[in-house]
Order: sequence, then C-alpha cells, then structure tokens
Amino acid sequence: MSPVSSVMDSQVLLSFSTYATIVILKMMLMSPLTSYFRLTRKVFANLEDTKFVSPVEDKKLVRTDPDVERVRRCHQNDLENIIPFVVIGLLYALTGPELSTALLHFRLFAGSRIFHTIAYVGALPQPSRGLSWILGMLVTFSMAYRVLSTALFL
Repeated sequence: MSPVSSVMDSQVLLSFSTYATIVILKMMLMSPLTSYFRLTRKVFANLEDTKFVSPVEDKKLVRTDPDVERVRRCHQNDLENIIPFVVIGLLYALTGPELSTALLHFRLFAGSRIFHTIAYVGALPQPSRGLSWILGMLVTFSMAYRVLSTALFL
C-alpha cells in the first residue's frame, strides 16, 4: 500500500475532509445569499450591476443596505475563521488524534459556524453569535495546540 493511500484510509482524515467540505460549502453559499439580498432589495455595489433590475444604469441603486452588509460581514467572518480551521485541521488530522476526539473538534466547529451564520443573518440577540464564534475559535486553538505539542515533542 502506498503512503498516500494509507493516509487517505485514515478515518480521522476522512472525517476532517467531510467536515471541512461542509464548512467550505457553507462559506461558498454566502456569495449567492449576498446576491439574493442585493437583488431582492435592489442594492448594488457597481453601476453596471443595476441593469439586472433597470433597463438603464441607475445611480440610486448603487448604495448600501443593512441586510446586505450583515450577510457580507458574516461571509467575511467565515473567511477569517474557516480558512484557519481547514489549514490547522488538516495538520491536526495528520498528528494521529483519537477518532472520537477529532470528531468532537470537527463537529463542534462545523456546528458553531452553522449556528454563527443563523445568528448573524437572523440577527439573533447577543451573546448567541459571540458564543458560537468563541466556540469555533477555541476548537481551532485546541487543534493548533495539538499540532504544536506533537511537533515540539517528537
């Protein structure tokens, strides 16, 4: 068996791949959600985009909207948190953690990011969004600690 196939046979790595894909897809869906909010509220970032709802370019449609900006900030927060999770999570999976511990990390992170989006876009009262962000951050830091402690004490 080649080293690549033995790594891919790892249940931890396969689990990581599943949860990383879930949160990446969630993050990717924020772009169409932003477009949906822009179109339904007739709010555009660029003058040429106004032709989607008006036969002529309309400067009045180039503006900001609180709902559109809320979705954009949520997407930005995803970029700031999911990318580090994917990088650190991959390194973590390669340290050979117990499957149950790894699954706990991956599931907590994915759940926290999904809830964070619901709380952000749905404007749920704080501290719901803040707590979900903190949980995801703690999970990522926990995995980073494992990576560093494994690498430093080889």
